[in-house]
This record gives sequence, structure tokens and C-alpha cells, in this order.
Amino acid sequence: MVFSESCEPVAAVPAAMVTRRLLLRPPRDSDLDALLALHADPAVNRFCAAATPQGLPAVKAQLQGWIDHWQVHGFGHWAIAERDHPERLIGFGGLMHRSVAGHAGLFLYYRISPQAWGRGLASEMALHAFEQAFGQYRQESVVAAVLPNNAPTRKTLEGLGLRLKGTLSDGPGNAAALLYELDADRWASLPRAEPEVVAFAA
Repeated sequence: MVFSESCEPVAAVPAAMVTRRLLLRPPRDSDLDALLALHADPAVNRFCAAATPQGLPAVKAQLQGWIDHWQVHGFGHWAIAERDHPERLIGFGGLMHRSVAGHAGLFLYYRISPQAWGRGLASEMALHAFEQAFGQYRQESVVAAVLPNNAPTRKTLEGLGLRLKGTLSDGPGNAAALLYELDADRWASLPRAEPEVVAFAA
């Protein structure tokens, strides 16, 4: 499998992968209820309500878009569970080709249930995604968009090695989004220690 800009399907979607604490697998249709519940949680939407799909058709379309991305590119957003409880999803996240406010790139995304916050699980998922993107697939960079007042996510991104690159004037939400970037050269220079856990109160 390769990261591809083509719209042609690539090799079969891989099975679940594991990190130290997580099980990461491609999303499937049966994840709809878990995604609906995650989007309906006001704590999850504290900083990103404007970028959250509203209503069943919009959430179904989002999930189908994630599934389609896997079929075309052979990678994408994962459904995330803890290894000790593989049957219970705690969120979704990973890397996906997107265009946000006119900026096209390989975007990092994650949404994690509040019950799993404060343990560094989003960072653990992101590090695994970066290992694939830079180590296995030789991507040049990954980016992330975040609103300026979302201090916990900004701290997480900075702890992962991303640097502020600029703004997206029409980004998600009511304010301009900040654009963070991590390129392959900087990734190669970073220590492979686990990043600091960021407190994120509901």
C-alpha cells in the first residue's frame, strides 16, 4: 500500500494495529452510533462545535468519507479503542488528505471521549500516525488546524513537534484557525520519547 493522490482504489484496507495502549482500526459503518455520541458530547465540542457535522445525514456522510479515504489511499482516520477494552471505542483520529480554508495537506485530526482525556492517548495515536507517514510512506509534512483559544490542543500539537506556520483565514469556527506543521526533517530530529501528557478538563 502507498499514500496516493489517485482516486483509484489501492490495496486492501489493513486490519487493526496496536500501540502500547491503543487498538487502531479502520472505521466501519457500525461505528455510526459511537461517532454520533462523540459529536453530541458538549465537552468534546467545546472548541470545535462549528466544525462538527450536525444531524444524522451529515455524520453518516463524514463516516462514509473516512471509509472511502481508506479505500482510495490505504490509510486514514482510525476508530480508536484501548487495548484492554477493544470493544469500546474512545474516539477517532489519524491523518487524511483534506483541504481546509483552501490549504490542501495531510491533516492530523482527533476527537477523544472525555473519559479518556489527560492520559496522552491522542498523542500516542498521533505518534503512530507520524511513524507511518514519515517512516513508511515518506511524506513531506503533516499539518493540523486548531482555533487559537484551544490551548490544550495547541499544547498537544507543540508537544508532538508541530510548529505554528500561519493562519487559515476561513478556518473552522468563528475565528481564524491556526495552522501547525511538522515536516519530515524536523520529525527525523525529534527524540522518540513520549510527549508530555496535557491536562484537558471538561
